[in-house]
Amino acid sequence: MQNDIQEFLDQEIWAVVGVSKDPTKFGTKVYHKLKQCGYMVYPINPKLSELDGEPCFPSLSALPVRPDVVSLIVPPQISEQIIDQCAQLGIKRVWMQPGAESDEALMKGRANQMQLIAHECVLVEARSRR
Repeated sequence: MQNDIQEFLDQEIWAVVGVSKDPTKFGTKVYHKLKQCGYMVYPINPKLSELDGEPCFPSLSALPVRPDVVSLIVPPQISEQIIDQCAQLGIKRVWMQPGAESDEALMKGRANQMQLIAHECVLVEARSRR
């Protein structure tokens, strides 16, 4: 597992699905932590147009580039939908924060040959790239 985590952390471009305007919510904490650590990070929330003055995107397909990693901080049933989107877009690395995973999401990810991390926290694992 640690090798998998390190491979994910070696990637440059992340999308965080589940950001919010509330800085106490985990989606926003993960977004800020990854940015602070030096990653290129795209926030995803269909209800927000911007976050901290930067564009917030409604979906993965709206991003200007394909992310190397998608971090999910959403309810499990939303994770299942996002896994489907990742498969359609050819995204192969998905990190499901604790509480975002489900058996169905994990099964879909494996069926699409994705690398998955579940039950681990990005906030604990991410370290500065500088």
